[in-house]
Amino acid sequence: MSTLAILDRSVQKTNIWLRDVNAELSWFTFRRGYLALRAVLHALRDRLSPTEVAQLGAQLPIFIRGIYYEGWNPARTPIKSRGKELFFRQVRAAFAHTRNPDIDAENVTRAIFRVLCKHISEGELQQVVHLLPHELRDLWPEHKAA
Repeated sequence: MSTLAILDRSVQKTNIWLRDVNAELSWFTFRRGYLALRAVLHALRDRLSPTEVAQLGAQLPIFIRGIYYEGWNPARTPIKSRGKELFFRQVRAAFAHTRNPDIDAENVTRAIFRVLCKHISEGELQQVVHLLPHELRDLWPEHKAA
């Protein structure tokens, strides 16, 4: 497969992910869906070990992988404060500069976790969920939280 074909396929996969995000949230703009995906991926990433960050990243489409790693500093992860409210605060912060900054961070997080469940292997998701504190595990769809 040519490089251009690989990139074209990644664009298609990224659009599928963004459509899934918008469907989960009943939103209509890719920009807001992108912000939601980026915010939750960053909040999740920051709570994982560097090894687990890399393992999850390997399953993401090329462009979403770039979003996921954007601004990451492995020396600062996992962050010490791992509570649910701090997770939600990080998600809300991604929307602070938008016209409609008031989002339901828990709803957004749950929606992104459902999208991840749709596209990431069961084994990888079990590893990710297992590394999270219990209050964050409860945000995942039931069959992943076990």
